[in-house]
Order: sequence, then structure tokens, then C-alpha cells
Amino acid sequence: MKLHSLLFINLVICLGVGVLLVGVHCTESSSPPFACDSSDPLTESYAFCNTTLRISQRASDLISRLTLDEKISQLINSAASIPRLGIPAYEWWSEALHGIRDRHGIRFNGTIRSATSFPQVILTAASFDAHLWYRIGQAIGIETRAMYNAGQAMGMTFWAPNINIFRDPRWGRGQETPGEDPVVAGKYAVSYVRGLQGDCFEGGKVDVLQASACCKHFTAYDLDNWNGIDRYTFDARVTMQDLADTYQPPFRSCIEEGRASGLMCAYNRVNGVPNCADFNLLSKTVRGQWGFDGYIVSDCDAVSLVYDVQGYAKSPEDAVASVLTAGMDVDCGSYLQKHGKSAVMEKKLTESEIDRALLNLFTVRMRLGLFNGNPRKLPFGNIGPDQVCSTEHQTLALEAARNGIVLLKNSDRLLPLSKGETLSLAVIGPNANATDTLLGNYAGPPCKFISPLQGLQSYVNNTMYHSGCNDVACPSASIENAVDVAKQADYVVLVMGLDQTQEREKHDRLDLVLPGKQEQLITSVAKAAKKPVVLILLCGGPVDISFAKGNSNIGSILWAGYPGEAGGAAIAETIFGDHNPGGRLPVTWYPKDFIKIPMTDMRMRPEPPSGYPGRTYRFYTGEKVFEFGDGLSYSSYSYEFFSVTPNKLYLNQPSTAHVVENSSYVSVSELGTEFCEAKKFSAIIAVRNGGEMAGKHPVLLFVKQAKAGNGSPMKQLVGFQNVFLDAGESANVEFILSPCEHLSRANKDGLRVMEQGIHLLVVGDKEYPIAIVA
Repeated sequence: MKLHSLLFINLVICLGVGVLLVGVHCTESSSPPFACDSSDPLTESYAFCNTTLRISQRASDLISRLTLDEKISQLINSAASIPRLGIPAYEWWSEALHGIRDRHGIRFNGTIRSATSFPQVILTAASFDAHLWYRIGQAIGIETRAMYNAGQAMGMTFWAPNINIFRDPRWGRGQETPGEDPVVAGKYAVSYVRGLQGDCFEGGKVDVLQASACCKHFTAYDLDNWNGIDRYTFDARVTMQDLADTYQPPFRSCIEEGRASGLMCAYNRVNGVPNCADFNLLSKTVRGQWGFDGYIVSDCDAVSLVYDVQGYAKSPEDAVASVLTAGMDVDCGSYLQKHGKSAVMEKKLTESEIDRALLNLFTVRMRLGLFNGNPRKLPFGNIGPDQVCSTEHQTLALEAARNGIVLLKNSDRLLPLSKGETLSLAVIGPNANATDTLLGNYAGPPCKFISPLQGLQSYVNNTMYHSGCNDVACPSASIENAVDVAKQADYVVLVMGLDQTQEREKHDRLDLVLPGKQEQLITSVAKAAKKPVVLILLCGGPVDISFAKGNSNIGSILWAGYPGEAGGAAIAETIFGDHNPGGRLPVTWYPKDFIKIPMTDMRMRPEPPSGYPGRTYRFYTGEKVFEFGDGLSYSSYSYEFFSVTPNKLYLNQPSTAHVVENSSYVSVSELGTEFCEAKKFSAIIAVRNGGEMAGKHPVLLFVKQAKAGNGSPMKQLVGFQNVFLDAGESANVEFILSPCEHLSRANKDGLRVMEQGIHLLVVGDKEYPIAIVA
């Protein structure tokens, strides 16, 4: 789809303009399922089909017409049809983490056989580019609507994004997330959700949804299967402080700013209570405090765990009652269908509680336009198969892969390699000719594949290849043969790392090193090569590669995550200088000894007396292989604080003087909204590209306290922006900061407080002090 078309559709939705888009011609077999067909004479008598009424009225009318059995049939992901009312079956479960996945509500068995496969989220996050994240969400949203219009989607609710914090480096699903920082995860959620749902980048709370996004997994979920403990039985013991400033903020941003229409509650318990049965979480916090007005779905079969596995409820009927009264709406599974009616008959569940859930469910389906008649004659009705795997979307996938790749080492400026002087190239490693590995998990059939080997072959005709190992597990390695190949080439590129056999859903890692004999293969080849080698790592979670970091025979290291369908091209362009790398790590890379820390320990903050080092860059006090935000470039960038106003913040306002008296801190809630708004200030940073190459550069702004204590982070990211600079060019980047948000911390009760003293704005090696005084 051309850019002006994308912008037009987005404008239609953002402004609420009543435009009728002409539908494409489809055969009857490819018709999308919808209700309220105008050709049906009964339609006119149904208030739920009357589009002039408010959606809440329409949904209430529909619910009033249903029998108890029909109501219960709608409480599971595969909602049954209701033929007497002309309502088709609906599948709530579809996936679109970084492209459309081919299962559940989606079938690639018609006109559309593939979809654009963007990089796995952890690599996309490394771009620190919110607008890129929005454009990816927007492209995926367009392709999902095209699937529906082609009759290949049984629903338009997609259970993405995954915005759990990547707390522990062993987590198999960390690859699906935007990383370890709650600000990044929250901003990713907002950008992706707005794009997928058809909102503006700046947000505008659309009423008509292009597709429905669902933020998951709520909450404190980041363990799948480790050391005999699985996600189904795990009870995450989390402090109010850690909930407030680490685990909850991404979900709050997703709901309050992104206006997501879906939320998924996780398998695990938090402090003894199953997430899906926690009234305080789902109703008081999510709906009450954050104003969520969408639907809440359980993770799949999570409802059955409440009684069958976790023993939280005394019977199946009690389990059903506990989740629905807590605020959940739909069961991914069949437990509500099996035990819902008996729960009502036993008076453990009221029918009005079922009606409450149905109101949320039918409201979302109506916002998707599925009860407005023929969707081909409605907004988004003209999105056809030609807009799946379009040139624009495939180019965007390549752009995303380029911008996420992180250069971690580049001794003596080995990279970029000269296109003219590189006459022969050896490409070695089990991931060198990988295709499926590029996609990561939760992927569907891509438009195309470009492996690293294929990408590099497009630059050097005389390219030799050897896998070195049969697979990434590498129980044995053909080291002698790989060394022989390496000796023949001008330059050697090793493509190593992990794949889904090593890290995935239901499979956490037990160590942080490269599998099998990969390290031995790397060091042997590097020692034999004519020149220092280039090491490329494909992996989602971090790996301890200290051996390579300090090895002079390994000149350059690139982390490429799981870079998607165009990953091989992006890697080759970076190696040969057609792209200047600018990605920065969204997670801390820990040493291999970190595995001594139990994965089940949810504490973020360190505990020095016991030797517990804490987690993530915000709190971790131990040694690091690479730090959050690390990333080199072929250029060099410098910063200066150009303008910051003010450099002193006074808290002794008349309304708050009594709060700060005889205290080193003040509660943000006591300061009030008016004070917080009035105290917002601007920080302008001058950025200069001092290198010889143009480049796109993420500017990361942190805050830290001069004397951190009381559980404060060592530093905290408060904003990030991208700037493109030609060689020698400078530009100013402005951040608008709110002291109540950015200069505050969570106390042990989970409340935001501001402390007196010196707070430092930090960008690169520059610091700017701001004093908070009473």
C-alpha cells in the first residue's frame, strides 16, 4: 500500500469521517463473516443492527435476546454462531506478534498465502524508534484486515503485543518482548497498539477499529519452565514497590495511552492469587483506576488451572465464578462452557455477571464493524490481498531489521568491509544459511526469506560456506573443515547463536553460554583466519560472549536478534557499509554465573547482605558483559545539554508545605495534577555526528539521583528519540519532562514520591544537575 493511502485510512479513522470505502470483488466462498446483513428482512427489527444507536445500547439489546445457553456459548475463544439472530461464529484467538501467525483464527489457504514477517520484537525494540514501532503495527493491522476481507480470518482480535518485562535473561519468551525497561515496553505498547487498531501515532481514541490489539500477559509473568517450576503453578512473590515501577507501568501505558481494546491475564499467581481471578488487579486497577473499557481474556486454559492445578477455588463452578466476578470476560479454552451453567444453577454466579462480560465482548466486535452489514462497504473494506506482502511492507521489514542490529565491538574499525577489496569471503556457522531461525517464534509464512549467506553472496561472488555444526546445539563441530575454508578467504564471517530449540515458549534456558562446541568453533576459526573475523549472533536472550569480547582475533561483533524475513539482507548491508548501525541493546547481557540466581526470585532491587545483585540495568550491581543501551556506530556522536529550564525545582507550594515539612520526600499524589502540569520543563540536547558517515542515532536520556537510596534505581530511562545526521551535522533534540513522573520513584507501598536533593539528567557521558528543594 502506498504511503498516502496508509495516511488516508488513518486520517479517516482519527477524524471519525463518515467515508464509504468501495469494497473489492470477492467470490462467495471468500466472503468475510459478519452480522446484520441488510438483505435479511429481520435485520431491520434488531436494535443491535441499528448503527445510529450507541454501541452500548446495541450490545445490550443483543444480550437481552440471548438464552442462558447462548450466552455461555459466547464466553469462550471459539464463540458459537447464533443462527436465529444471524450472528456468525467468531474466533477471538489470533496472533500478530511481529506479523500474522497461521493458526487459530487465521488460515493461509486462500488468495493470501503469506504475510510480511517483521523482526522479532526484541530486535525491533533495539531501534528505540517509536514511530517505526507504530508503522509496523499499522502494516500488520492492514494485513489482518486484508485477511478478514478475503475470508481467511474468523476474527479480528489479535493477542499482541507481549509487553512483559524481560526480567531474567534465561526466559524463553524474552525474545517476544521490547526488553527490560518499563518505559520502553510501555512506549512500544502504545505505538504498536495505535498502529494496529488504526489510531493516529499521537493517539485519538478511535471508535472504529481496524483490528483489535491485546496487551499480554498481565501481570508479573516472565517464567515458563525452569528447573521443574512452570508457569502454571508458579506463584510470583512481588513487592508493591516492584509492581508499581516495573511490572505494571507497561500495561498502564497500553491501556491509558494506547487505548488497547484487549488485555490478557496470565497463568501465574501473584502473591497467592491467580491473575485471572484477582478482582483487585482486573476490576479495581485495570477497569477502575486505568479506565479500561475493552475485553479481558485468559491465557489459554488458565481458567482451568484455578481449580484443577492451583487449588485456589474449591470446585470448577467456584473457579468460573471467581474469574468472571474478578472482571475477566472470555476464556481461551472450554472451562467456562463446561461449568458456566452449573455455576449459575448452583447460585455461585449470577446471570448479570455473564451479561457484564458479554457487554465487553460484543462491544469490541461492534467496534470492529462486524455488526454493521457487509464489511466491503464499510471503512477498511477496500483493503485487499494486494496490500499483504506489498512492496511498502517488505521494505519496512528490511528497515526494521537494519535499525535494530547492534554493533557491539569494532576493533580497529574492521567494519564496514570494503566492497571493492573483499575478493573472497568465508561464511561459517550453523545460523549462516538459516531461514526459519530468522523469524523467531509466533511467526507465520513470510513473503520471502533472505538468509545471511544469501545476503552476503549478493556482495561477494567468491563466497565459501561451511555450517561448522549441523545445528545450533552443536554437540560436535567440523572444526578442521571450517578452519580450512576460513584460511582460503580474505575475510571470515561467523554466524552463530541460538534458535527456537534453545529458547521459546515453555522452554527457559539453563545457562547463558553458546550451546555445545560453538565457542570452540569460533575461537579456532578466528585463530586460523587471515584477518580478525566478524561474529554475528542470532538470538533473542543475551549470551555471555566474554571470550569473544576480549579476543583480538575477533574484530567485530554484531547482534541481530531474530531479524525477520529480510534479516540476511540487513546483516549484509551493515557489514558492507550500505547501512550504518545504530541499534542499542534493550537488555543487559549478564555473565554466565548469573544463573546462580534463582529464576523464581522476582525482586528487582539488590539485597547486599545476602549477595542478591538485583535485576536489569536499573538495579543490577554485578558485572556485565554488555550494558543496556550499548551499541556502536561507524560514526561517532557527541552530546551537550543545550538548554534545560529550570535547574531548581521548589516543592514549597502553599498547598504542599505541610507535606514536605520535616521530611526528605513528598507524595506525588499530594502535589496534585495542577502542580505537576505546571512544573513540566524542557531539556534540549545538542547532538553531533563527528564521523564520516551519515547515520540514524537513538538519543537515550536517563535520570539518576546524585545519592541514590531507599530503593531508587541507579538510573532510569525517561525518554528516547531518533535523529538522522549527515557526517559533521548537528541537531537539537527536545525532551519534555514532568518532575512528578520522571524525577519521582516508587516507595515500598508502591506510591510515587519525590525526594529532595540533586537529580542528574544523563545522556552519554554528559550530566546536568537539577535540585529539588522544599
